[in-house]
Amino acid sequence: MRRLNEEGASVALLEHEVSGGRLVAEAQLDAQATLNSLSVAMTQILIPALKAWGRDERVAAVLFTGAGDRAFCAGGDIQALYRAIVRNQAAGETVDSYPFDFFTSEYRMDYLIHTLPKPTVCMGHGVVMGGGLGIFSACRFRVVTERSRIAYPEVTIGLFPDAGGSWMLRNMALHHAIFLGCTGVHCNGSDALALGIGTHSIANAGRDAVRNALLDIDYTGDASDEERIDEALRTLPAVEMPLAQVDAIPGSLNLEGGYSGVVEQLRRLRGDGWLGKGVATMERGCPTTVGVVVEQLRRAPGLNLADCFRMEICIATHCALNQDFPEGVRALLIEKDNQPKWLFGNLDGLDQDHVLDHFEPPWPRSPLHDLEDSA
Repeated sequence: MRRLNEEGASVALLEHEVSGGRLVAEAQLDAQATLNSLSVAMTQILIPALKAWGRDERVAAVLFTGAGDRAFCAGGDIQALYRAIVRNQAAGETVDSYPFDFFTSEYRMDYLIHTLPKPTVCMGHGVVMGGGLGIFSACRFRVVTERSRIAYPEVTIGLFPDAGGSWMLRNMALHHAIFLGCTGVHCNGSDALALGIGTHSIANAGRDAVRNALLDIDYTGDASDEERIDEALRTLPAVEMPLAQVDAIPGSLNLEGGYSGVVEQLRRLRGDGWLGKGVATMERGCPTTVGVVVEQLRRAPGLNLADCFRMEICIATHCALNQDFPEGVRALLIEKDNQPKWLFGNLDGLDQDHVLDHFEPPWPRSPLHDLEDSA
């Protein structure tokens, strides 16, 4: 194994020699104090490395891992975003570009992973949420464990399912997408496999076997390598997984009646258990987020991958300019009073025009205007 960057960096760039003079590249997120949450600095390490690996004919596959036992990646560094947004709003102008730099670089990185001309594998152990789920879902092979906790929990902080969340949700059954996006419910590894978010599983304690399996493959450097990777991952030791919960989501959930119709359908699921917990989270959560999710799901089927990211950078920019996102972070993570004062006090009071404003470009040209259109 050869390390390409300095020790102590927030992402370790590694290359493993395999047979035939080929390489398996590995990007290991290593910011354990924040559950490997993404920062601009981390994306600035990853983007050039991914571009170089994509061009290097010796690289047979790219593996994403997270350091420590608790998480692959819990999302973005929300507290850093909060501090910058508060500074900007206090000044009445942009004095700190961090939020806009973060969303732009994160989405570019995710798009790059989606379109990388190499097989990509992600070991999704522990917490895999928000931006971490963005990386995970962008990979071709997505391994979960019995301890994986997967979610787009943005309804609790006034953000929205981003980092490719639009693409992930549009490619699963609509009733699943509605429930996951609007409630921020936590899924286990079995749920991930049932939803197609995960592709393979392994015991959490033995997850190093994923890397070892990749290193034992005789790569040829062509499309057939994906078949070899799939076969290698399917031969991993079996693990007893928790019971899946997503089968309880009613298949009748739909977008008829728009926002109010979706909220009414979800409220019928109130009660005990996993479904009820998700609905209760939605009721306490940010009404604007729920409205944005419904509009995302309405628009996403007509968009290609690049356009999904362009839609998300538009929404994210508005979130960084408006009050709900910093207020949600304040209440949950900064002051921790769990009493957010949302712009609209409850789901029934949401102004749909405010939701639609999130989809209107706030600049003459999108920061992601140059992403190549792809199906």
